Amino acid sequence: MNFKLLKSDSLFKGKVFDLQVDEIEYDSGNKGIREVAVHPGGAVIVALTNDYKIVTINQFRYPLQKFLTELPAGKLEKGEDPQVCAVRELEEETGYKAAEVTKLGAIVTAPGFCTEVLHVYLAQNLTQGDHKREEGEFGMQVIELTLKEIEDKIKCGDIYDSKTISAVMLAKLHLTKS
Repeated sequence: MNFKLLKSDSLFKGKVFDLQVDEIEYDSGNKGIREVAVHPGGAVIVALTNDYKIVTINQFRYPLQKFLTELPAGKLEKGEDPQVCAVRELEEETGYKAAEVTKLGAIVTAPGFCTEVLHVYLAQNLTQGDHKREEGEFGMQVIELTLKEIEDKIKCGDIYDSKTISAVMLAKLHLTKS
């Protein structure tokens, strides 16, 4: 590192993230400000049905004021195991339960200003059940897509959610390894 932390202030404590502002000084003597969204992290799950379709959701995203096609995911509760979060979100949002869950890795969503780390899982041997959506998720739709359909939607810009693109790639690499 070529800087030292001079001062750190927590300006906002929110439900989803906190806002921290740090004053730093580089080795050169120049000062800078870093604004950081402090996020507890989350989990995303690639659920593969028995007929090799990936379970996605179409969900309204308030900040963008539009519906996005993405994978089931959610924020970690304090001290929560990421796999527990992934399994919970899969059932909550889609109704599916998985007999087999494999960790694929982790991704950072916006490392330039946010501490969020998403843990990525693969769910297989699914059984369908009833979803347990929260109030803000009632308009959500479950859509099962083949890998080719997802890749085509990524290519044409219909799917542009970063966690979905990254998690699908991690699942594809895992499933096609020699």
